[in-house]
Amino acid sequence: MEKRKTIAHTGLLVLSLLSREDMYGYQMIVELERRSDHTFDMKEGTLYPVLHGLERTGAVEAYEQEAPTGRMRKYYHITKKGRALLKEEEKDWQTYAGAVNAVLRSCTEPA
Repeated sequence: MEKRKTIAHTGLLVLSLLSREDMYGYQMIVELERRSDHTFDMKEGTLYPVLHGLERTGAVEAYEQEAPTGRMRKYYHITKKGRALLKEEEKDWQTYAGAVNAVLRSCTEPA
């Protein structure tokens, strides 16, 4: 499958990652690529505006923590509001994906 230049539903993907553990930006990029079998290749220029938007709405909170290298890293944590948003977004995605699959099935079945 061809890699997409932009990723739709990026907020859903980010919230899903954060629902398991707090992460820093580059960690999210690596995990998204790994968990999607290299289908998603998110760039920092895509990720950080999404994270900042989620932060502005109260879906995530950021905090700094020292990395093993001694450098400070900014980690993101999903909030209660973010978990509710994730649940809503997951439901919307399932509805959307189900509709796409229904159309695909109907077009490949003999008439």
